[in-house]
Amino acid sequence: MAMAFKMATTGMWVTDECKNSYMEMKWKKIHRYIVYKIDEKSRLVTVDKVGGPGENYEDFAAALPKDDCRYAVFDFDFVTVDNCRKSKIFFIAWSPTESRIRAKILYATSKAGLRRVLDGISYELQATDPTEMGIDLIKDRAK
Repeated sequence: MAMAFKMATTGMWVTDECKNSYMEMKWKKIHRYIVYKIDEKSRLVTVDKVGGPGENYEDFAAALPKDDCRYAVFDFDFVTVDNCRKSKIFFIAWSPTESRIRAKILYATSKAGLRRVLDGISYELQATDPTEMGIDLIKDRAK
């Protein structure tokens, strides 16, 4: 398996699949969201789930586990006040209160490495519960 980048601070590797699926979302619009996870044994950041172009924000929020950390990117489409269609990509560091302390630390220290690989992120959110990444917050930031 070819590796894209090594995350210097934690020794984690980001797989090529992570970057390739992100580029497909960014340029080809074939994914609405991508959820990434860290495999602690192999020390790899991999793609956990991918949402199709027809899925919405509720589908994305439901794809995040209630008791474990994840990284995610969500492609938010909207129409401006000038009636222009736009898209903004949100990076979300999901760290629910119920997750293990070790997982929270691992995800927090590995985040910067994945962000470097995912070029073109518009906004970043840190969320510990669904209210910290609600659709109203996404809409407000995207304006």
